[in-house]
Amino acid sequence: MRTGARLVRIGCVLLIVAIAAAAADGLSAAERTRIEALIAAVAGMTDAAFIRNGRSYDAGTAAEFLRRKWQRHAAEVRSAEDFIDKIASTSSTTGEPYRIRFADGRERPCADALREELEQIRTKVR
Repeated sequence: MRTGARLVRIGCVLLIVAIAAAAADGLSAAERTRIEALIAAVAGMTDAAFIRNGRSYDAGTAAEFLRRKWQRHAAEVRSAEDFIDKIASTSSTTGEPYRIRFADGRERPCADALREELEQIRTKVR
């Protein structure tokens, strides 16, 4: 078999595996879109600091962390609410809640901010 044809077959197999993995995670397209919107909202909070285990992180780092944590624990997440409760609320290492510190100095639990964001996302879709 020629190298080009072999690469095409390998690419097709990888695509099939990726599609199967996505379907196996049990998330509907709507829930996946909501979770992606929540992560995008975190990334967009450029004037905020995200506090995790006593350390401060910028919005981009926090968003990427949430995405990686979601990928590691995908089997536990069946909805955007699960994402908030199981991924974006507390440290799985220390049990400490994640917090957001806004530019004006006030802080609030990340879970509360994301629940409000999720409600706004759902309102926009209606």
